[in-house]
Amino acid sequence: MKMIDVGEKKKTERVAVARGKVSMSDATAGIVRRGESEKGDVLAAARLAGIMAAKRTPDLVPLCHPIALTGVDVLAEVRDGGVEIEATVRTRDRTGVEMEALAAVSAGCLTVYDMLKRYERGMRIEAVELLEKKGGRTGHWTRGKPARKR
Repeated sequence: MKMIDVGEKKKTERVAVARGKVSMSDATAGIVRRGESEKGDVLAAARLAGIMAAKRTPDLVPLCHPIALTGVDVLAEVRDGGVEIEATVRTRDRTGVEMEALAAVSAGCLTVYDMLKRYERGMRIEAVELLEKKGGRTGHWTRGKPARKR
């Protein structure tokens, strides 16, 4: 096992977008929509958890490089059948931010589950996936499309 050496790579603009969902009943989604969770604002807590996780990804994922993030945007919205979390993470560094985006989404989803488990234990965290990455050696990749080099 080893950490990949990125010392010779150029610093470039890099962006990653990830998404995930917490599936739940309409009744539980209504609690979120109306702001009636006993623990407080579920969507705000999920956004904050996502930002915090993106910043701490090297502490969560072994062999992940600590990198200077230039931006983290986390959206949390009630959608049909649950809460969807989407994270966009940016850096100007030597390695990508895919893991930071995925960590942000995962932490956001876990926070939604934690804040609502008293109402519904059968919620499901699902479809945590990378949607897009830009920058670096492999160029621009979008889910469902072949990679494009710059």
